[in-house]
Amino acid sequence: MPEVTGTVADAFEARVRDHEDAWLSPLAVRSYETRGRERLEEPCLLRTPFQRDRDRILHSKPFRRLKGKTQVFIDPTGDHYRTRMTHTLETTAIARGVARALRLNEDLVEAIGLGHDTGHPPFGHAGEAALDEALERRFGRRFRHNEQSLRVAEQLNLTAEVRDGILTHTGAREPDTLEGKIVRVVDRVAYINHDIDDAIRFGILAPGDLPREEVELLGPTGSDRIDTLVHDLVEASERAGDIVQSAEVGEAMLALRSFMFERVYLGPQVRLEHERARATIQQIFDHLADRGDEADAATDFIAGMTDRFALSYTAGLH
Repeated sequence: MPEVTGTVADAFEARVRDHEDAWLSPLAVRSYETRGRERLEEPCLLRTPFQRDRDRILHSKPFRRLKGKTQVFIDPTGDHYRTRMTHTLETTAIARGVARALRLNEDLVEAIGLGHDTGHPPFGHAGEAALDEALERRFGRRFRHNEQSLRVAEQLNLTAEVRDGILTHTGAREPDTLEGKIVRVVDRVAYINHDIDDAIRFGILAPGDLPREEVELLGPTGSDRIDTLVHDLVEASERAGDIVQSAEVGEAMLALRSFMFERVYLGPQVRLEHERARATIQQIFDHLADRGDEADAATDFIAGMTDRFALSYTAGLH
């Protein structure tokens, strides 16, 4: 169905171009200079390509299912634990603020932020490890959630810059754009701090357990630490002409991340959670493989599950 043109639609692209030329940093990606999509589409007359990607992600089923995927704990009973969706929204909000301060493309950052975890399987870090193990055992392949998120992005036919940022938000490869680099850093800023909050709520950690030197530098509360990390990221990046943290603050954040992996993500208190996640995913994967599902089909199905759906699906196999 053709779009209806009009006074706003006819002038929209020109106005955006003028605004970006006047406002954005020379280092920012311009909205109408995207490398494009894998499959050609008619442009939208009232949205830039990156705004269209954002909306496409928001209206997708993989995005909606993020509300049923928890970060650390399996289907917890409390109402205030983070889910993949709240993590995604927190990451995106922080990243947009950083992009605005550095005069980079907020719409590109927002689309990458909203899409970066759409390929994450249920049960957090433990679920990803279990799916990787099952896929390697049965098919000799590996699973990485960023690669699965890219698969979702390709199905949605997102722009090249958004696909690149989603793929490279974790892993060895650096993003091609500064906007992608923002999401890569802010993803860690968000999950380290909100996972500390959830671990304290769950009783695994007490505030006094956090490493003293890092807390003294970054701040005693999650909001204080995020504020410190964001201000440092913005000021260091402005000086460098790249997305970087100062050495001192960056090292403190990595130390907190290592602490969380040791004490929470891979710690003894969540071992039963990990075993439950591993058993659930292995049982589902073996069932799918035994009935003849190919590797991609089985991976897509499990990666799309919420915690609760995976648990109920397993119960139905008995």
